[in-house]
Amino acid sequence: MKLDKVMDKLQHRKPSILGYKDFFKSAVLLPFIDINGETHILFEIRSLKLRRQPGDICFPGGRIDTDDPTPRAAAIRETTEELGILERDIADVVPLDYIVSDFGRIVYPFVGKISASSSFALNKEEVEDVFTVPLDFFLNTEPEKHYVNMQITPEPDFPYASIIGGEDYDWQVHRIEEIFYYYEGKVIWGLTAKILTHFLELLKSE
Repeated sequence: MKLDKVMDKLQHRKPSILGYKDFFKSAVLLPFIDINGETHILFEIRSLKLRRQPGDICFPGGRIDTDDPTPRAAAIRETTEELGILERDIADVVPLDYIVSDFGRIVYPFVGKISASSSFALNKEEVEDVFTVPLDFFLNTEPEKHYVNMQITPEPDFPYASIIGGEDYDWQVHRIEEIFYYYEGKVIWGLTAKILTHFLELLKSE
């Protein structure tokens, strides 16, 4: 192929994330709700019937469907389905930074307001219960931080002879930071805590 053809193919394309089409894509909403004049954040407790992470604490959200025009629309749809509220009960939905994980997942987080007059009808197949925490609690509480080391283990048929160092190749250990918030016997950690911490850092930076 001629060089001018190579450049012509590349110069007009819009860069994306390598392998984007193969990523699992989801959207979540960090929901505010006014309780007696005080700003609270609403959390879900995942149904104990679920196969993955039953009983964990999370924000409303889930997989982005092909029918969802945008990640924002997916976050709103998932919130209405899980909490049993109407779309008009959700307002001022704005994006946070999205997350690209090493495990082939992209998460699009948003913040938004849920009307204090909303009448919840929880989808019990997905949501065991909900609770709220005052925003001021998080603004005045430092989370605990712990670390998980992820060790790389090649498969038995890995072609060591093809790489410099062979079986003695210096694989880098991947270190993951895990954040923990504790509130009245409930533990908020994992991706939910990461999104929450990112949001709090944005508030404090202003």
